[in-house]
Amino acid sequence: MKNNDKASISLKKIVCISIILIFILSVGVMAGNVKVKNVKIVLSSGYEMEVLTTKTSVKDILNENHIVLLENEKVTPSATEELSDNNTITISTEDENIEISENVEKSSDVTTEEILNNYSKITEKIVVEKESIPYETITKDISTGSGTKQDSVIQQGKNGIREVTYKVKYQNDKEIEKTKISSKVIEEPVDKIIQIRTKQVTTRSSSRTTYNGGKWTYSSSELDLLCAITAQECNSSYNGALAVITTACNRTVSSSWKRYGSDPLSQYMAPNQFCYSIDSHWRKRLNGNYPSYVKQAVLDALNGKRNHSYLSFRAAGYASGEIIGGNVYFNSL
Repeated sequence: MKNNDKASISLKKIVCISIILIFILSVGVMAGNVKVKNVKIVLSSGYEMEVLTTKTSVKDILNENHIVLLENEKVTPSATEELSDNNTITISTEDENIEISENVEKSSDVTTEEILNNYSKITEKIVVEKESIPYETITKDISTGSGTKQDSVIQQGKNGIREVTYKVKYQNDKEIEKTKISSKVIEEPVDKIIQIRTKQVTTRSSSRTTYNGGKWTYSSSELDLLCAITAQECNSSYNGALAVITTACNRTVSSSWKRYGSDPLSQYMAPNQFCYSIDSHWRKRLNGNYPSYVKQAVLDALNGKRNHSYLSFRAAGYASGEIIGGNVYFNSL
């Protein structure tokens, strides 16, 4: 090969290598001039996201992050514009844009950038609240006949408590949305119970004060009341019930107790003596809600049968004396 040919080939190689180096350097310079930006995108729901991008067009940035505008949504700056200096893209509904436009018309000095800076982040909190459950009022009519009716509260009502969990959204420290998540009752309400019954009109003759061979006669409603009170004091057995009514009968002929009444029912209804004036539990036993042997014991006592001579009793364990049917009987006042 001639020297001239060799020199020509070497020159071509040098030119090719130079072109490749220039291309590589140009690409490097171009890559060095591309800036990566941190862009905030605020969705119409209030959710904020931050993305890194080399794009400058709003449309390109949205496409890059797979964000598609709905029919009623608008973007600021618009999709055809370049990214603004605050590196923020805000998506809002048409109503929100109208509101922004109205505000801009009212104050021409307010810039779009200042409006966007006023957008506040939406925060969510889980809030647990206790709410009152109103009690219900139940009326029970147990009256009979056409006599005068009277109402009595046999159970006071009480509100219950419910624990409710909410998800609450806030913006600018103001509640903008409240959603109920769950609810549970931690205290059930207690119904108020009102009982309507026929007013008892009792007429007693002097014959009820006799003991030797004497007998007391009551109406059916009065007899039911005697049995209910007796059963509340003791309904474990015939002898236990007989012992209770016997105590009332014994008091009718006692000089110390006769002041409370001259018959068993009057003794039962005397203040702070039997359960009648102490609580209202006996009411649930009215209308025959007691064992048949309780009624038999009451009828036997009204006809003169007794099974002790005591004038007082208490629950067994609270005094000393003779125990009958779970109660202890004694004669001290």
